[in-house]
Amino acid sequence: MQYVHLGRSGIRVSRLCLGTMNFGPHTSEADSHRIMDHALESGINYFDSANVYGWKVGEGVTEQIVGRWLAQGGGRREKVVLATKVYGRMGEWPNQSHLSALHIRRACEESLRRLHTDYIDVYQMHHVDRDCPWEEIWQAMEQLCREGKVLYIGSSNFAGWHIARAQELARSRHFLGLISEQSLYNLLERAVELEVIPACQAYGIGLIPWSPLARGLLGGALSPSPAGRRASVGVRKDIETHHATLEAYERLCGNLEATPAAVALAWLLHQPAVTAPVIGPRTMEQLAGALQSLELTLTQETLKTLDEIFPGPGGAAPEAYAW
Repeated sequence: MQYVHLGRSGIRVSRLCLGTMNFGPHTSEADSHRIMDHALESGINYFDSANVYGWKVGEGVTEQIVGRWLAQGGGRREKVVLATKVYGRMGEWPNQSHLSALHIRRACEESLRRLHTDYIDVYQMHHVDRDCPWEEIWQAMEQLCREGKVLYIGSSNFAGWHIARAQELARSRHFLGLISEQSLYNLLERAVELEVIPACQAYGIGLIPWSPLARGLLGGALSPSPAGRRASVGVRKDIETHHATLEAYERLCGNLEATPAAVALAWLLHQPAVTAPVIGPRTMEQLAGALQSLELTLTQETLKTLDEIFPGPGGAAPEAYAW
């Protein structure tokens, strides 16, 4: 396993990040524990969760599953760079969602309890809060860092200008600010190349792509019997829309003698701004398939062909659309 620094921070994380969103809703606790065991044995040390995962309001189902795994000991907590998120709705009352100082404080305490730990390595804002001033957000995050309950701060689903505003205010407060940004990024969804990626590179923020397989579209969607998300009506409609593109893609993967999932992940790993794609295996087989991407080297010719099959926005703004 290769390890790289997470953004400009001193911590080092594996090139794949284990996403836990499926733990609980789609994967049993026993199987989730086995997947986490195998991921750690394979060298993956970066685990990502969120307080809303499990999709039962206020329960933090997935965090509880991860927490019970960590509580088994054996060096699990010490080896893992643990990330979770705050923003989503955790109750029906006011102040039980978003990024007010009150909610950040309460949500952190609840995540710590569910995760059976006394600190979170990377505490991520799951979305930008347009109604909360950055002065309040940073004050709350700084307090958590002073208390040792949080070590680093990350963001998710931020626009480029949100990253810039957050970082400039953090700088004025002599605070480290963001070290990572989780964004939707894959061969089919490349809008972040316009402004998010340039902002991350300018501020030394590690890019953590989520949905690297585009809800399964890039994982062999044209196979005769698609399973999981690929069997849903919405995804089947997306398959029809992108059928010709996916045909060309899967034909290229066949020529490379590699699985479509491995090629999609390997493409992300070849992008200079990317630290670690978030993989979200439902099964041990899916985890094994994702690990294959670490052994796959794509030639410049292959990367050019992928750009032709999946043309991005044309690079960074404004050159992508102006001059």
